[in-house]
Amino acid sequence: MTRRYLALWFPLLPTDRLRIQEGMGSAATGGQLDAPPDAPLVLVAKVKGALRLGAVDAHARALGIAPGQTLADARALHPDLVVADMDEDADRHWLRRLAEHCIAWSPRVTVVPPDGVTLDIAGSEHLFGGEAGLAAQAEETFAAIGMRVRMAAACTAQGAQALARHARLPVGDERQALRALPVQALGLDEEATLALRRAGLKTIGDLASRAAASIAARFGADAVTALRRLLGEEHAPIDPLAQPEPLHCERRFAEPVALQASIAACFVDLLREAARMLEQRGLGGRRFVLTLFRSDGARHRLAIETGLPTRDPAPVLRLFDERIGALADPLDPGFGYDRITLFLPVTEPLAASQPALDGGEQEAGALADLIDRLSTRLGPGTLCRLVPQDSHIPEQAQLALPAIHARAPVHWPTPPAGEPPLRPLFLFDPPQPVEVIAEVPDGPPHRFRWRRKLHEVRLYEGPERIAAEWWRRKGGEDPGKGGLTRDYYRIEDVRGRRYWIFRHGLYDEKPDPKWYLHGLFA
Repeated sequence: MTRRYLALWFPLLPTDRLRIQEGMGSAATGGQLDAPPDAPLVLVAKVKGALRLGAVDAHARALGIAPGQTLADARALHPDLVVADMDEDADRHWLRRLAEHCIAWSPRVTVVPPDGVTLDIAGSEHLFGGEAGLAAQAEETFAAIGMRVRMAAACTAQGAQALARHARLPVGDERQALRALPVQALGLDEEATLALRRAGLKTIGDLASRAAASIAARFGADAVTALRRLLGEEHAPIDPLAQPEPLHCERRFAEPVALQASIAACFVDLLREAARMLEQRGLGGRRFVLTLFRSDGARHRLAIETGLPTRDPAPVLRLFDERIGALADPLDPGFGYDRITLFLPVTEPLAASQPALDGGEQEAGALADLIDRLSTRLGPGTLCRLVPQDSHIPEQAQLALPAIHARAPVHWPTPPAGEPPLRPLFLFDPPQPVEVIAEVPDGPPHRFRWRRKLHEVRLYEGPERIAAEWWRRKGGEDPGKGGLTRDYYRIEDVRGRRYWIFRHGLYDEKPDPKWYLHGLFA
């Protein structure tokens, strides 16, 4: 389905909001307005010690008064201005209320601060007579409460907002209208927009005719991203105001059921119904919660999780069998169950996958199935997976997360063939202190004592210097907390055992730096 978005822009939102609330007798205005409706209204805010106009209404704009002017200059043009204070918090709250009202026309509505709302109308516009009928109904609704609005529809959310704010409405050819927009429609900051205009790029079409590489080199990557999203060449998902309700399936029985075969058949039927609903939404379930309501009021609740999104009933049924088998007390139906529900609180997008020629996806699926079964039987925190982190500190370079919750593993760096590993497989947490004798103060270890045993160093390699994180304060005896530089050495003793040792701190950082054993090589 082609996505279609309807953008609503409220160009006079602050002043319209104030007049509406004053007319409603709202205490939020503080009684700021005491003037006829046709009197020019301006809202002011203090900027660098001066009162400047933050918003003006249509009457003030017709007099040549614009936001950004000082209040003194505006009063020189028209002495009888009605002046009130800007209230950005009230404007944000009002915009959210307007967006919540738009949920009546589309379930996917997002707020575009400070004065816009975007609706994803694909699949819902036919309920209101098409795009034109929906736009007419929205305009009539907001005009009835006193809100001025401009609207435009496009295939992208950014394009719809740009057309509503900068195009001459109504729009005929959407593509031509987008390319005719000024570069201000990109939504870049004032400095970037001014640079584009000074370079002779005044419209979106002028910018689109240039190579993306040259645009990024001269004006930054943000300009390329904004252009691609505006023209629909890059997808930018919206953040809906109201999230879709989680999937929920239910079966009620006129007479309580207690037979295991009947309960199992009902459960399979619920899983198949959930699979059809997931397929319609393009989703897969990650968490499944089965609740059995006994006729005497007792409840039995069973929950399972999967490492990858799925909508196949067979593996989910096997996991529930594992979960039931791991219960300390077996399920007792008593006088029977009169209601069974299946709830899917966690779902993720699940697209069709292309089988590989080498069958690699089957191995990945088998591993994911094994992780799901072990985690369900032994508990989610029993089986862990190492996940790399963006840190140069050795003990912070990976995290051990529950395997069922961790994302798909990435490729770890592989050392060159024939070279010894740069990092040991086994790390001590925390590093263990050792006593070291070195030939020179800042040299490699000559011998060291660990766990009351003396080890003679035969070979060494290093140092590998790892600087501390710049935001940590210098000092500290604990290597996990102090912000000192580390010098690492890979050493081998006379018995052929290999260790990873570091000196915590340089001599210009600390007069007596300590040594620690951080890991053992296999």
